[in-house]
Amino acid sequence: MNLPNKLTLLRVFMIPFFVVFLLTDLGGSAGNYIALAIFIAASLTDFLDGKIARKYNLVTNFGKFMDPLADKLLVCAALICLIETGKLAAWMVIVIISREFIISGFRLIASDNGVVIAASYWGKFKTTFQILMICLLIADLGEAFVWLEQAVTWIALGLTVISLVDYLLKNRDVLKEGER
Repeated sequence: MNLPNKLTLLRVFMIPFFVVFLLTDLGGSAGNYIALAIFIAASLTDFLDGKIARKYNLVTNFGKFMDPLADKLLVCAALICLIETGKLAAWMVIVIISREFIISGFRLIASDNGVVIAASYWGKFKTTFQILMICLLIADLGEAFVWLEQAVTWIALGLTVISLVDYLLKNRDVLKEGER
């Protein structure tokens, strides 16, 4: 197993620890900060595994499958935990997770038709703002930063919808494949 795939598996392995520290008193008053550190480390493995895989031509079918799955598991776990902690509205999480299911299904259909749908800039911006939103909401920097948390949350939500529309419009012909 190559290094990028090991980093992907490490990210998946980190998720339960992240959840435990965020939702329990295991870390005491530092629990949120431990969870935040784990989330940031896991997010950095996403950046690193892709960079290493592309630079050293270590792209594998396992990585193509597990990397996006690991990303979705990490972000979805964080979002669901943020509902539990009262930091995020359930309807927002439903919108974000629904987008992930729609795009995953769309990519599956495309793959069946021999089409690869690459990540777009909108999708990358969406991911960046979702990670930033999650970090800010976990860090809970206090009343002075509530406006920043809310702004980043709304931007992340907006980018989620924009990136969905962008994917669907750019790749709408994928759904027409096989129609008679």
